[in-house]
Amino acid sequence: MRNTARFAAVAGVLLAQLFPANAASLNTMNEVGTALQACWTPPADSGTASVTLSFSFKRDGTLIGPPKPTAIKVSGDDKARQAYVDAATAALRNCLPLSFSPALAKGIAGNVFTLQFNSPKQ
Repeated sequence: MRNTARFAAVAGVLLAQLFPANAASLNTMNEVGTALQACWTPPADSGTASVTLSFSFKRDGTLIGPPKPTAIKVSGDDKARQAYVDAATAALRNCLPLSFSPALAKGIAGNVFTLQFNSPKQ
C-alpha cells in the first residue's frame, strides 16, 4: 500500500512537470511564469533573440484580448522578427487556459503582465 501511494505521488509530480498547464492550480505569478515558459519552444536558428509579450488574464485562465509584443530583439528582417513573435504568441496561446487558485484568480483579472521569451544562448 505504501509503495502504491509513493508511486502515485511520484507519478503526479512527473505529470505536473510535463503538463504544467493541466497541473494543479497555480498559486503565484512565479508559478504562472514557469508554466508559460514550459510551453515555449523558440524557432530554430534564432540565435540570442527575445520578445517580450504584454497580456492580461481573465479569472478563468484565458486572456483578455491578444498579447502584444512590447520589446523585440531578433536579428534579421521583418519576416524573421514576425516569425519569432508568432512563435511566442503561439506558445502562450497553446498553454492556456491556466488553472488559477481562487486567491490568485481573484487578484489576477485585468492586471497587465509581461513575459520575456528567449532563445537559448549559443
